[in-house]
Amino acid sequence: MKFYVITIFPDLIELFANFGIIGRAARSGLIKIEPVNLRDFAYSKHKQTDDEPYGGGPGMIMKPEPPYYAISSVRKADNNTKVILLTPQGREFSQEIAEEFSKEESLCFVCGRYEGFDERIRTMVDSELSIGKYILSGGEIAACAVIDATARLLPGVIGNSESLIAETYGTNPEYPQYTRPAVFKGMEVPQILLSGNHEKIRQWRKEHSYKKGEYK
Repeated sequence: MKFYVITIFPDLIELFANFGIIGRAARSGLIKIEPVNLRDFAYSKHKQTDDEPYGGGPGMIMKPEPPYYAISSVRKADNNTKVILLTPQGREFSQEIAEEFSKEESLCFVCGRYEGFDERIRTMVDSELSIGKYILSGGEIAACAVIDATARLLPGVIGNSESLIAETYGTNPEYPQYTRPAVFKGMEVPQILLSGNHEKIRQWRKEHSYKKGEYK
């Protein structure tokens, strides 16, 4: 699967693509993450990608021309890609959406900066996506989060398929987990987990389970 990220900070995306599970998947050819430098498509003398808003207002907004040419370039190279604008107004990202995305051949994320986008940019994309009701400095962190959640669902990306099944968000409950040492700063691991009795351990985990995002 291929991921394009249109951004003014391609180095940030390249760094993300080199570490952990994502880095291993990229090196093994399971995924490809291609940052697209928005400034390469800013054809003004100073490679400007932002400007003052008409009508006044604080800050600068992203100009329409660089995203248009960047998106056009990606679509010309890969006509199967789905172009997604990362914006607070978009559909809120979820595990279900990650599963939808994992069935696509390629995705292209458009990352904003500044105070927002020229409204005409919305007409250039297939959909809009948000990762939550809060403000970020730009869309790069959101793009990385969505790529990570999507890529780990692809065959071969997670080495242990049972781990992937067990951690499916909202499908299977979580339970408290412990590892060595058995006692740390006076805090002890529940004795049942040291018993070796797998049926009792299963029952204990069931009794102490909770859904992700919920804490006891």
